[in-house]
Amino acid sequence: MAVLDGKVALVTGGNGGIGLGMARGLAAAGARVVVAARNAAKSEAALRELRALGPEPLAVHADVTDERSVEALFAEAVARCGRLDVLVNNAGTNIRKPAQELALAEWTRVIDTNLTSAFLCARAAHPHLKRAGGGKLINVGSMLSIFGASFAPAYGASKGGIVQLTRSLASAWATDRIQVNAILPGWIDTELTQQARQQVAGLHERVLQRTPAGRWGRPEDLAGIAVFLASGASDFVTGAAIPVDGGYSIQA
Repeated sequence: MAVLDGKVALVTGGNGGIGLGMARGLAAAGARVVVAARNAAKSEAALRELRALGPEPLAVHADVTDERSVEALFAEAVARCGRLDVLVNNAGTNIRKPAQELALAEWTRVIDTNLTSAFLCARAAHPHLKRAGGGKLINVGSMLSIFGASFAPAYGASKGGIVQLTRSLASAWATDRIQVNAILPGWIDTELTQQARQQVAGLHERVLQRTPAGRWGRPEDLAGIAVFLASGASDFVTGAAIPVDGGYSIQA
């Protein structure tokens, strides 16, 4: 049930970090992966990895905060691959400042990258998923969809919004046989969180102390949940927000 042979999966921000971890899992399960990102060099490196795992991948340069760029992205992906079965909304950024120090432009940048992009991509994907007879939409939230953090007001707001967007789309598109779910990663070792460890004193130690698994997550820890939510194994799962955090969120 977790085989994705013949499926096409588009992953925004799929050229690094969590996005690439999920893309690797999807490719290994048989999907043709379309990587949508802005950094061409990183995308080419990602393609080299993905070619060794599954069907010929594709990279499309796109700014997922721009409506026209998003429309062009999906038009090109479907024209070149023939269909679309899975969308992973993973593109994200963070600016770590308390609210009183956060400029409006910084707030807007985070909200547009993390939340508005998910709406734009979901809207653009819908007709293609429906035409394919149904499909899967996976939104990447965060543990900050659940918790608050003094240094991440915009990020937390955007990721809380991801969960509510997921529930709205799941309700609206169930009759189109489109399941929409969210993944809530915990502290995963990526470029983004490596910056966080430099900017937030004591973060590394606090993460290890609170996480029952006793380690930071790795991008490959997201591969299995991505395959599950992209496959027929999750056909009766929709509107869920699933933590992948080594137990961090269950601690008092």
